[in-house]
Amino acid sequence: MQTNSRRYSVLSYCLAALLMLYASYLLPRLLPGDFVTAMYSSSQVTLNAEQEQELKAFYTQEDGFGGYLLDFFRLSWGHSYAFLEPVSSLILKALPWTLLLMGGAHLFSMLAGFVAGVETAWRRGGTAEKAGVGLMTVLQGIPELGTGVLLLLVFALHLGWFPASGAETAYADQSPVRQVLDVLQHLILPFSTLFLAYFPGNFLLTRGSMVMILKSRFLETARAKGLPPLRVRYAHAARNALLPLVTRFGLRLAFMLTGALVVETLFAYPGLGTLLFNAIAMRDLPLVQGIVLFSSLLVLLVNLALEAVYIRLDPRMKHAS
Repeated sequence: MQTNSRRYSVLSYCLAALLMLYASYLLPRLLPGDFVTAMYSSSQVTLNAEQEQELKAFYTQEDGFGGYLLDFFRLSWGHSYAFLEPVSSLILKALPWTLLLMGGAHLFSMLAGFVAGVETAWRRGGTAEKAGVGLMTVLQGIPELGTGVLLLLVFALHLGWFPASGAETAYADQSPVRQVLDVLQHLILPFSTLFLAYFPGNFLLTRGSMVMILKSRFLETARAKGLPPLRVRYAHAARNALLPLVTRFGLRLAFMLTGALVVETLFAYPGLGTLLFNAIAMRDLPLVQGIVLFSSLLVLLVNLALEAVYIRLDPRMKHAS
């Protein structure tokens, strides 16, 4: 039964992905009028006759959805006329920068929030816990844009400690070690912005879950067995508090492109968020469509992976399935 449940889950995700692909194929073709000419008439991009005909042919191709689907798996997602490059090439260039920034910030804020929440809940009732909860509640109410602007003004423009924009120094002939350090130096401010945005929520969620779990009777049994306190704290209590945090992690990844759009644009970081912002500003429909579709399919893939993680963390889900 468990195997059948997993197969059903995979099939449902495949069906959702197929529906997304069909929607991306159908919606541009349902727009009324000559939307290609209208799209570029008020933009900064000027198409010649050949480019305009090629773009119209792409959105009126006669081989139907089957040909569109085949082109998708061939990474033939159309041509960006704002950047004069294939859409798939632009996405693959920007993706590593976004994964480095957003993936790193998500992962580190989750780990730090988990450990801090577990330790605070274990020592609940003290002044440190009250001060920590109050501070995290305040930080959680500050938007990413506000934190980013403050860090940019103080550490980049006023103190000059870190670069204000970009992901690496352009046209710099550096050794591999210096190049890595240069990338990390450019990464600090946008990474810190996202970390400060995500850490408070992870901390408060873990602490709240731990406070409830610490009232459970199975912890008394674990202590009665003479297990070390550290093992009781993490192997028994904290493991049960990890599931809501993993759920939050997955939901945050679902909105990864939204966070990337704000922070990457603010720091001119060359990831998917900045690429999407520029594509929208220049009305580059093929590029916008490719980025949104790619991000949607990535969300489905992450959710499918999280289902497997849930089963590993909570064995009861095996029997439930």
